Amino acid sequence: MGLFGSSKKRSHDAAAVITGAGSGIGAAFARELANRGGRVVCSDIDETAAGATVDAIIANGGEALASRCDVSQLDDVTALAIQAQSWFGGPPTVVINNAGVGAGGLPIGELSVDDWQWVLDINLWGPIHGCHVFTPILREAGYGGIINVASAAAFGAAPGMAAYNVSKAGTLSLSETLAAELSGTGVNVTVLCPTFVKTNIVDAGRISDRSTQLADMLMRWTGFSPERVARTCLDTMDRDGLYCMPQPDARIGWGIKRFTPTVYTRAVGLTTRFTTP
Repeated sequence: MGLFGSSKKRSHDAAAVITGAGSGIGAAFARELANRGGRVVCSDIDETAAGATVDAIIANGGEALASRCDVSQLDDVTALAIQAQSWFGGPPTVVINNAGVGAGGLPIGELSVDDWQWVLDINLWGPIHGCHVFTPILREAGYGGIINVASAAAFGAAPGMAAYNVSKAGTLSLSETLAAELSGTGVNVTVLCPTFVKTNIVDAGRISDRSTQLADMLMRWTGFSPERVARTCLDTMDRDGLYCMPQPDARIGWGIKRFTPTVYTRAVGLTTRFTTP
């Protein structure tokens, strides 16, 4: 099991690195890991936002460090790993590739290639860079956990969200592949696939006004809090789970898509067509 006993929960007393920790799910992960006794490196492309998360953790008696990182840039992620190991005095034990953005509301052929590139650079290349840089470190240590934040969009494939769907499907596949490669090493991989979470991803994204209104409504009515999602995901990692689908609708959608994929896809398309104003 490596350096730690098999009874130790990975989320407790962790040396954790989190991307996109300035707000939303990333900030919730950071606060929860600190509450569980961990030291946390909070990275974000907005260092001021990362600093606010760090300030909240320190005010609550925890230990945290803010770091600016653009996950679309491999050099930034490499520098983040070096900084984290220096601050921890050793390897991290938990890495959470969380940074993400949203774009949508337009069909394939109308969504700009610039928006495709922006979403894939952050949502897909971000986790790829994170796994590329941190996996060898954790594998050598023989202990730890990697959480990649995907979405129910990874298998839901709602119309008008192609770039986002593709980026999250890629993150799901990346996580499944990495979990297989790390089997038996003491390093667990968990992929988080929530539906609606009460974050600012819609307001901060490139989403059409009509789709923004619908997403805001669904978040208010059905969205889980980031704190609840983070706690559920960390508990899943502690149980060596691969898939974390914190909401019932995500689990139901996953089951229907796996057993009746053609019917599911047609139904989603028709439902969207008749419910979109």
